[in-house]
Amino acid sequence: MKKIFYLGILALLGLTSCEKDDFCTSSPVTPNLVLRFYDNSDQTKTKNVSRLSIIAQGKTDSLVINQSLDSIAIPLNSAATTTVYTLKINEVDGKVANNQISTLTINYKAQEEYVSRSCGYRYIFNNVTVTAPSGTWIQSLTPTDVNTIDNQSRAHVKIYH
Repeated sequence: MKKIFYLGILALLGLTSCEKDDFCTSSPVTPNLVLRFYDNSDQTKTKNVSRLSIIAQGKTDSLVINQSLDSIAIPLNSAATTTVYTLKINEVDGKVANNQISTLTINYKAQEEYVSRSCGYRYIFNNVTVTAPSGTWIQSLTPTDVNTIDNQSRAHVKIYH
């Protein structure tokens, strides 16, 4: 009888000392800036960008190389207050001489936010402003001011070209 009693206590201690598994179900944790490309002549229709390449300032690797797409999600540097991307398109033939280049400058304030023990921390971006120089293939942007980027379920900025 004593053996059963001690085995019961040992089993009870074993079952109560287990810790619940923690899994991060938030993916991605830190949101990207979502850009959507629109036709400047009919601003209600999306328009693919031909042979788009994107590279971050100070980097040598491209984020995107020669893609044709109508939207893209790009990461922001959480350790800085500004991220600059060079966006290059070539709607003619793919030759370097026909490349059109524009620079996209994104200013923001990154705020660290605790998600959970398994996910850790994430960043949300507040007071975001997006600018592109005039006279490039990017004809306009809306909105130029985004209050908060805390998810990437929809486009944050519309680019008209």
